[in-house]
Amino acid sequence: MKHIFTLLLIVAISLPSFSQEKTKVESETTTYYFIRHAEKDRSDKTNRNPDLTQTGKTRAIHWSEILQHVKFDAVYSTQYNRTMQTAAPTAEKNKVEIQFYDPRALYSEDFATATKGQTVLVVGHSNTTPAFVNMVLKEKKYEDIDDNNNGNLYIVTISNGKTIDQVLTIN
Repeated sequence: MKHIFTLLLIVAISLPSFSQEKTKVESETTTYYFIRHAEKDRSDKTNRNPDLTQTGKTRAIHWSEILQHVKFDAVYSTQYNRTMQTAAPTAEKNKVEIQFYDPRALYSEDFATATKGQTVLVVGHSNTTPAFVNMVLKEKKYEDIDDNNNGNLYIVTISNGKTIDQVLTIN
């Protein structure tokens, strides 16, 4: 009888921890921050991979200051100079390597799995950034960004099966 009581006591004590573990997994939150690259050098119209202008470099640093209180688990960029240069200050502050994504294959199942439960910065382009956000949202909510606008910040949070989003313009 004493052994049965001990066994029941162990089971009773263990049940809440199993319940907590299940709740923890179910309430895993993923947050994406999406920005477009900063101002690029437009002096050579034939250059398909320009660097940032001085204004763009300043904006890239400014993004890292604006986002300084966000602890990023990952920073993603396309493999273009302007996006990598925009991502670099934030990646450096968070001590993470820039990871690359293909702008022709945005929110894939692999990407969603790799970033689940993380806080992620994604740097893209005037057309790919809102398209990426739309794919996460599973609806066409945002249009391409105006070519003169380098200040949109899209924040998408997925938690408990619910997705919320917002867009801010920071200049």
